[in-house]
Amino acid sequence: MRDPAGRSLLLEHPPYRAEVVTVGATLRSLTRDGLDLVAGFPAGQRCTDYRGWVLVPWPNRIADGRYHHGGAAYQLPITEVAAHNALHGLVGWMPWTVTELDARRVRLTLELAPQDGYDGCLDLAATYELGDFGLSVTIEATNRGAAPAPYAAGHHPYLTVGRRIDECELSLPAAAFAPMDERGRPSAARPVADTELDFRRSRLLGRTVIDQPFTDLERRDGWATVTLRDPGSDRAVRLQADPSFGWLQVFTADTHGDQARASLAVEPMTCPPDAFNSGTDLVVLAPGEAHRAVYRLGGVSASAS
Repeated sequence: MRDPAGRSLLLEHPPYRAEVVTVGATLRSLTRDGLDLVAGFPAGQRCTDYRGWVLVPWPNRIADGRYHHGGAAYQLPITEVAAHNALHGLVGWMPWTVTELDARRVRLTLELAPQDGYDGCLDLAATYELGDFGLSVTIEATNRGAAPAPYAAGHHPYLTVGRRIDECELSLPAAAFAPMDERGRPSAARPVADTELDFRRSRLLGRTVIDQPFTDLERRDGWATVTLRDPGSDRAVRLQADPSFGWLQVFTADTHGDQARASLAVEPMTCPPDAFNSGTDLVVLAPGEAHRAVYRLGGVSASAS
């Protein structure tokens, strides 16, 4: 029987181990010393809740699936029916091609053809590589078409330290966030200072509900670092985003039924939601132009603390 998530690709660089699947070039699992750093999905099942997805040519939402580019109007399929949005790009359910593979690195590629709602002609690549820090994720795109193409990228891991996030500490180096309405459409970014969303100093999440894009990220050596930590065991997972990722969508998964608040989605994004309409941090790739964005996932296991 065929795995609905496609071919399984196992990577190992002790103490880390990762599994990537070809449908969506999706990160299914990542462990350190056998302990999960991301909450993925089981073998033999399709991806749920966009866990580990590559989000291109846009992350998050496009309101009503409508936007204008180059003087033309476009209508994308509505994939978030309840809120009437186009959600998380076009490539999550497509099978990608494995073009490079060794014990600790895999590169997958996809030719994204022009289609109804999106005229871009893109060569895409997603590379996963294990090293001493943990897992490096690189997302690349090159415009192979004859016209400029709107573009943005993201990735969708759910971080876990094996404990409900209410009892975990979060460090989030963001000085601003964009409030979102009930349909997930953002307004202008404003400071986190004096709000419950200020996690610039590590503190307990408690019952704070978060489903917001954050920006104005503090960086050290070019990296913006998010840490989710269990204060009981000192087990932690860290996400570091390079300067191409100027936004982080953080989601406490309160709508996920029996998995609500079991893990924390931290989604590196090159733009905020609905950037195809607002233009905020949207990349427009000229013919032949390429874009590259990198983030890393690593951690400290309880046995190593």
